[in-house]
Parts: sequence; structure tokens; C-alpha cells
Amino acid sequence: NALATQEVNEESPKIVPAFKAHYTLAHKGEPGGKAVRELSYQEQGKATYHYHTDLKWLIFSDKRSETSKIIVQKNQVIPQHYVYSREGTGRDKSYEWRYDITNKKAQDIKKDRQITLNIAEGLQDKLSYHLQHRLSLIENPKQKRFSYPVISTSGSIKDYVYQYDGEEELMLPYGLVKTIRLKREVTAKKRVTYAWFAPELNYLLVKLYQVKAGAEQFEAQLSSIDK
Repeated sequence: NALATQEVNEESPKIVPAFKAHYTLAHKGEPGGKAVRELSYQEQGKATYHYHTDLKWLIFSDKRSETSKIIVQKNQVIPQHYVYSREGTGRDKSYEWRYDITNKKAQDIKKDRQITLNIAEGLQDKLSYHLQHRLSLIENPKQKRFSYPVISTSGSIKDYVYQYDGEEELMLPYGLVKTIRLKREVTAKKRVTYAWFAPELNYLLVKLYQVKAGAEQFEAQLSSIDK
């Protein structure tokens, strides 16, 4: 009947609406690139989360693209299909994985192999956890520690842990925004990543900064959001 059809067609409100955000990039303190992060929705809770960067610095060039096909159920991101490619100075790389979280299986498309996952609940790929992180912040902005089991491009699973690191008002190419700052430290690789999220922008990632062995590696700052 008409009422039933209406109920089927009505989608539940999306915690994070579709968006497209643009960033300026810097490498070792020198500006030289752009990035785009975007989320689009399909039918039945399916979505595509995409991130790509284009960096040029002196004779160095680096283009990367990540796409995660996901399902969003309430406040949980469930990865389905992950594609990564990198080209530029040095060796090109590409990976493709499909995930069957329900049956604890993951398929490495390039190497034509299947692995059994010892963790399934809450498992994320290397891009989908960014969106899960934002959903977690929206759900509980007072939380001080966030941990996500993330499957790597080799099939191993590691916990990505972020700690609350304070509040900060930033002047970005986008403008002045109030943010909360989170920190992820990988001691074995002497790498520290700082991520700033803006509550007024529904906890959009507005700045990313990475340091390795005390030297700046990479920085991204929000420049604009498509309306």
C-alpha cells in the first residue's frame, strides 16, 4: 500500500550527511598539493568514502587515492571493499580488498587469496576508520581515548589508538575554527600524528599533521567545503 511504500522510501537521518571537503597540503613545511575527502550515499545504507591527494614538492611527486565502499548502520561503519593506489616518485603501489565481516573473511583481490579474520566486530579498513572516528566523536565528544581495529593492506590487524590532546582555535585557509586535537603515537616508527576536528562543522577533520623522528612529514589544512 501507499503507506508501506512511503516507509520503505524514507531513510533514517544521516549522522554525517554527504560532503566534499578540500584541503591544502604541505610537505616538510613547503606548500605543494591538494587533497579531497568526500562521502556519498547510495541505497540501503550503502555509502562510498573517498580520499585522494596530489602532492608536488621540488622534483618529488605523489598521487594517492583511497576508496572504501561501506555500509553505515546507526553509528557503525562496516567496510565492504577497499581500493588503494599510489603513483609518483619511487615505486607505484596498489591494493584491493573485499571484506565479508559477517563470516569473518577478507579477500585480497590482487594476490587472489582469502584470509580468516580473528577480529570482526568493529573492524575497519585503513580509510573507513576515519569516518568511524568522526561518528564516534559525534556520539561521545567527551571521550578521551579512541581505539579501532584496522586491517592493513597486508591483512594484519592493528589497533589504531587516538588520545585527546586538548582544544585549539585554528586559523586555516577555510577560516577561524574551534577544534579538539587528538594524538596518535606509533613509538616503534617514531611517528606522531595529530588530528584536529571541528565541533561546529559536525566534527569534520580540519587539519592533519604528521611528525617522524622529530621532523615534519606532512600537513593538511581545510580550505573549503562544497555546499
